[in-house]
Amino acid sequence: MKSNRALLYALIVGAVLVVALFALVPPEAMLWVKALHILAVIAWMAGMLYLPRLFVYHAQSEPASQQAQTFKIMERRLLKGIMNPAMVVTWAAGLWLAWSTFAFQGGWLHAKIALVLVLSGVHGYLSASQRRFERNENRMSAKFWRTMNEVPTLLMVAIVILVVVKPF
Repeated sequence: MKSNRALLYALIVGAVLVVALFALVPPEAMLWVKALHILAVIAWMAGMLYLPRLFVYHAQSEPASQQAQTFKIMERRLLKGIMNPAMVVTWAAGLWLAWSTFAFQGGWLHAKIALVLVLSGVHGYLSASQRRFERNENRMSAKFWRTMNEVPTLLMVAIVILVVVKPF
């Protein structure tokens, strides 16, 4: 129930941010919104790359150990304090940029948005996994989490190539 409230809160904040950007920010502010978008993406990706690495170490620790408790705190703070807000700002600023700069046109932009949706799904999976770790219910091995650590990297590479090269 608590996670549903957090999700609802994030969606409401994201929707308010999108409406505020679309209603209040003039197109001349594009460079500022782009800078905000890039900063949010950096923060989001830092968390997306770090959280699975924490899961690797957490999966190797004993569930009742002090080390496991420390990992729980680190994972929760990373997700709630950095990753979730950064994802919301990334989406809000990104949608504004797609609308104001490209009018949602271009195959590369549609592919990028699709990959960002996949990245958001990975974020959701990591969020659910954090809650499982919190309840000592993780069933995945450290090897699995090492592999999962590469998924955001691959998505990031594809997204950056689409944005910079615009192949179609």
